[in-house]
Amino acid sequence: MTAQESTPRLVNWIGYLALTLLLALPLAVITVRAGVWQQGLMLYALSCLGAAVLLLLSVILMLLPKFAPWRRALASRALFALPGTVLLLSLLGGGDHPPIHDITTNTQDPPQFVTAEQQRGKGSNSLETAPETLEAQQAAYPDLETLVTELAIESAFNRTRETALELGWDIYHEDINAGVIEAVDTTAIMGFKDDIVIRLRTNAQGTLVDLRSVSRVGVSDLGANAERIRKFQNAFRD
Repeated sequence: MTAQESTPRLVNWIGYLALTLLLALPLAVITVRAGVWQQGLMLYALSCLGAAVLLLLSVILMLLPKFAPWRRALASRALFALPGTVLLLSLLGGGDHPPIHDITTNTQDPPQFVTAEQQRGKGSNSLETAPETLEAQQAAYPDLETLVTELAIESAFNRTRETALELGWDIYHEDINAGVIEAVDTTAIMGFKDDIVIRLRTNAQGTLVDLRSVSRVGVSDLGANAERIRKFQNAFRD
């Protein structure tokens, strides 16, 4: 009897399923980037969840005396489930984010997009600000506020433009007279596109720089838009 034949079918099937779920992860990414994002995200989530279940099952089996002779085999097969489990834990550990995708530094007077509607595809999220979204943002991200700088508005505008480009944003509209810059940021893995509008105004304090970042698709952004605004403000100040 060979080693392969002596290995329990359950142990082998854990390996087959774990490998299948591992290969499903890049397939999910390709599906999302192809524009079929809902199905792609579903496949991604199921792959991560399935990997975590298989890893847990492997650990339980390794603890049972009955499977003691095949602990090494279980461990080697469980390695295929490790990437998906890590991805699932990173998603679950990302914090408790509200189901919103429209974030701004000024909830009293959010910046308005000028040309973004022309850039966004059919079926994209609305750019209309909803009162319930603003309320949810205030509760979830109270740290987001208008950036105030002593720079003159022309210098602040140039600094804003430089910062956006440094962050890898693609600027598709800028008007120094109106004090408005619009850009899009594309996420590295899934290729999601989020639109950003930056508005500059002056008062007695100096130049006020407000941002608004809106996801084109999806319900919850898992905190991505708020984090994008924080990165901009930190980079602007550096």
